[in-house]
Amino acid sequence: MKPAISKIQIKKLKELYLEEGRSMIDISRYFNVSIDVVAYSMRKYNIPRRSLKEASKKSFENKKPSFFKNKIGGVQKITSEIILAMLYWGEGFKGDVDSDYSSLDFANSDPGMIQLYIKMLRTLYKLDEKRLRVFLYCYSNQNQIELIKFWSKLTKIPKTQFTKPYIRNIVNKNNRVMKYGLVHIRYSDKKLLKEIKNLIDYVKVKYA
Repeated sequence: MKPAISKIQIKKLKELYLEEGRSMIDISRYFNVSIDVVAYSMRKYNIPRRSLKEASKKSFENKKPSFFKNKIGGVQKITSEIILAMLYWGEGFKGDVDSDYSSLDFANSDPGMIQLYIKMLRTLYKLDEKRLRVFLYCYSNQNQIELIKFWSKLTKIPKTQFTKPYIRNIVNKNNRVMKYGLVHIRYSDKKLLKEIKNLIDYVKVKYA
């Protein structure tokens, strides 16, 4: 006969799985049993399993964010939220937040816009700065080392967090166009992407 979690403990198992949304691995650790024992016990007592989509959603919801909201208020908070929402609405990646590959991605070639975006992001949120990545796009006749140095100083993001640049194999004949190349400012946290998309939706309803 296969081992199972005792009948007395099933109420707690249901609470952990159905109400708290805990994973089967978490539950196996809670009861100090194997995951096979948890699966067998759930079948034995007719506890419905989550689908892969539901499990992924629960995992996302239970995952701790890598950021915190800064304690600001009044005009500064409202102004910062509107600026960040409008910037990201215009120039940010707004794809499916449920995708495994989704993260914040803001791209532009205007140093002033990049500087304002990163300033508003840091004003509203305490970030895990190590998650920030910068991807440079430039032309073959541009000095990528100097460009990375320029953007690193502007954004206060270390050069070690710049990924391998994409160098387009053509000459930029007009130095006024993309003088400093184009950069993507990326931050890998789907919860922050969702937060900013919700902020955009709020601004749409409030001010449109």
